Amino acid sequence: MGDSDLEEIRKRRLTELQSQYQTSGGDSQAQQAQQEKIKQQQEEAKNSILSQVLDQDARARLNTLLLGKPEKGQMVQAMILRMAQSGQIISRIGEKELINILESVNAQTQSKVSVKFDRRRAALDSDDDDF
Repeated sequence: MGDSDLEEIRKRRLTELQSQYQTSGGDSQAQQAQQEKIKQQQEEAKNSILSQVLDQDARARLNTLLLGKPEKGQMVQAMILRMAQSGQIISRIGEKELINILESVNAQTQSKVSVKFDRRRAALDSDDDDF
């Protein structure tokens, strides 16, 4: 085998690898596009349900909550969606009802934080030590 034969084999192998990379890259792009489309459809369905269940004031308060505290807002949003899908919501939820839901969520998620200071241990770490 001469250098020209090795060079020819390398070129063919390089073109094979490039073609495989391009076809696999195209597949992943198609999958990403499909996932984006599904995600967008789910978001539209969620917004549709929320607009049917909440009145304007409640919807505005929920959007404000989502901006200020996204985790809590998503938790309340998921709770409202579950209630709507299970048939627990009979009429549109107003701002006062949404406030009641928020208060119940706050009562469930609040935990008391206490700080304990051990004076005996602090006495051992004296700043008066000479070096």
